[in-house]
Amino acid sequence: MDRRTVLRVGVLGAGTATFAGALWQQAFAAVAQPGPSPYGALLAADANGIQLPAGFTSRVIARSGQTVPGTSYAWHWAPDGGACFRSGTGWIYVSNSEIPVTGGASAIRFTADGSVASAYRILGGTNVNCAGGATPWGTWLSCEEVPLGRVFETWPDGSRQAEERTRLGRFKHEAAACDPDRRVVYLTEDESDGCFYRFVPDTWGDLRTGRVQVLCAPADQVAGPVTWRDVPDRDGIPVPTRLQVGAAKHFNGGEGCWYDRGTCWFTTKGDNRVWAYDAVNQRIDLAYDDNLVPAGTAPLTGVDNITGTSGGDLYVAEDGGNMEINIITPAGVVAPILRIVGQNSSEITGPAFSPDGRRLYFSSQRGTSGASAGSGGITYEVTGPFRA
Repeated sequence: MDRRTVLRVGVLGAGTATFAGALWQQAFAAVAQPGPSPYGALLAADANGIQLPAGFTSRVIARSGQTVPGTSYAWHWAPDGGACFRSGTGWIYVSNSEIPVTGGASAIRFTADGSVASAYRILGGTNVNCAGGATPWGTWLSCEEVPLGRVFETWPDGSRQAEERTRLGRFKHEAAACDPDRRVVYLTEDESDGCFYRFVPDTWGDLRTGRVQVLCAPADQVAGPVTWRDVPDRDGIPVPTRLQVGAAKHFNGGEGCWYDRGTCWFTTKGDNRVWAYDAVNQRIDLAYDDNLVPAGTAPLTGVDNITGTSGGDLYVAEDGGNMEINIITPAGVVAPILRIVGQNSSEITGPAFSPDGRRLYFSSQRGTSGASAGSGGITYEVTGPFRA
């Protein structure tokens, strides 16, 4: 049997459980399958080169190396992971810069009507800042995607200098997601044999001290119970963190990470999967796998950054593929909700909703230029009738 058949028999034959988290409300009988989008079909590309469903519009917020309109600040190159934060009657969108040496992160502040009020730097002098995650106390965790990479805690409003959080482990960091119920931070690792970690702080809200643990399960397990074990040396010298615990489960290229109500969703780009960790019952399952849909029908490939909504929809961005953001609904339907045309040498990064859920921000990291340094990066906003 080929990989597709083996996976289908293994996952569906074993059976999987209903998730305790509210984000997956149906009986989990199978991975998400292609189906009609709740927003309808994509229309022809608009003036910004984005295909959207009826009722949705796009605008360009910023371009790498150019001044953000309405400000005097030049937007960073290679925009990557991002998140939105409330700010008075408006909000702030934070975006990482995935370039060497200077890296860091920038922010754009919006007024209540969506106008740009200001733009500024919140982190600099770091290395290849890829993804990260927001904390419940309103800070942004910016992660370095390099060997022995670090995590930096930043303040979106620029009120404080960023602070290094090396107690979260030194490895090729990708994304982070906070679980306020168990008071831990989940972390992905972008290695072909990477691991899925969690940081258990000594005091919730203070990430300066605590333990790093790694998820453990049989190597071939795609559905079933898991355990956690402490990583002996979080600094990863001389033995990388992912190789220190023999029972650790390895994942093929950890990418995005998103937590909500008992479930932590994380993606692996090497095998185009979306995983679901049921934090209540401590088990993992597959939410999506492009090898577990009918051949030739996979709408989601190049699985990368992920975000979600209060209503339970997941939004997954593609690195490559055909430059789409796909929705995965609680009913298990996966479908594209937007597509960028003419930028096949780029990737979509940093999807994040404004606090009111009406605007979706994201970037095309290399834009139309496709330049590896990310000098052609473009950051967009899409407005429309997104589901609550």
